[in-house]
Amino acid sequence: MSILRTEGLTKIFEVGLRLRRVTAVDDLSLSVEEGEIFGFVGPNGAGKTTTIKMLMGLIFPTRGRAAIFEAPIPSAEARRRIGYLPEHPAWYEFLTGLEAMELLATLSGLAGAERRRRSEELLGLVGLADAAGRQVRKFSKGMQQRLGIAQALLSDPAFVILDEPMSGLDPVGRREVRDLILELKRRGKTVFFSTHILPDVETLCDRVGVIVGGRLRDVGRIGDLLSPRVRAVELTVIAPEAARAQLAGAAELARDGDRLTVSFPDEPAADAAVRAVLAGGGRLVSLTPHRETLEDFFVRRLGEAAGPRAG
Repeated sequence: MSILRTEGLTKIFEVGLRLRRVTAVDDLSLSVEEGEIFGFVGPNGAGKTTTIKMLMGLIFPTRGRAAIFEAPIPSAEARRRIGYLPEHPAWYEFLTGLEAMELLATLSGLAGAERRRRSEELLGLVGLADAAGRQVRKFSKGMQQRLGIAQALLSDPAFVILDEPMSGLDPVGRREVRDLILELKRRGKTVFFSTHILPDVETLCDRVGVIVGGRLRDVGRIGDLLSPRVRAVELTVIAPEAARAQLAGAAELARDGDRLTVSFPDEPAADAAVRAVLAGGGRLVSLTPHRETLEDFFVRRLGEAAGPRAG
């Protein structure tokens, strides 16, 4: 079942004194399926945040349409089913974490004991129970992001939209947010998040959409998008000098005494070298084939979108 569906979603801004027309999102059509984590990937300025703001009803599309659970966007019915973390959440920083949650719970329509119960429950879910009495201004960036995810869940939405949730986080903060996103999936939520941090996408996502220059370039499972072809084979051996002659033609990466790491352009060449080294009295330490990564794919698509450069 499709939670989100967009058809020809387009946003054109008029900027400057002469009202120059700039197309931020161009004819975007995609769907997000129930229960999946969908990564919306693109460089800075690709149109990710503009797309999300249209989905949230914060700005209106120039043309096209979108729906969540068949409810048109924007509509009150659609908003009730969405939890949202903006790219730069703003807080009343002198409130404590619990006070901030209770304020937002009130605005969400929760009242009385349910407001306190739900706020405490969600602070526990995101690992902030011990910081509930601390002022938000004393929270780290990662803690503020986790607080932002907590507030996005106040209405127990089925669909959660996170705009650049890992932006500006250190490795520990990124891991905490990644774990939270996986927990949301385990709880039956559908998650749509934008990012330009590609390792997080490979770790988390069931499917990914790549947007470049406002246009959706690719949509699919990561394994289906990436080329299965081996790009290089990295080989580490411990070999006497005589056996090393069998590695001629390989690119040397590292050398430490009898331990040598080299790279071959393909598997047949690496296999032949392994057989020759073993026959010469050497020992294989590791053999690692390298296939296309999401970063490789992303850079390749950026280059294709940019077209040939003038010489």
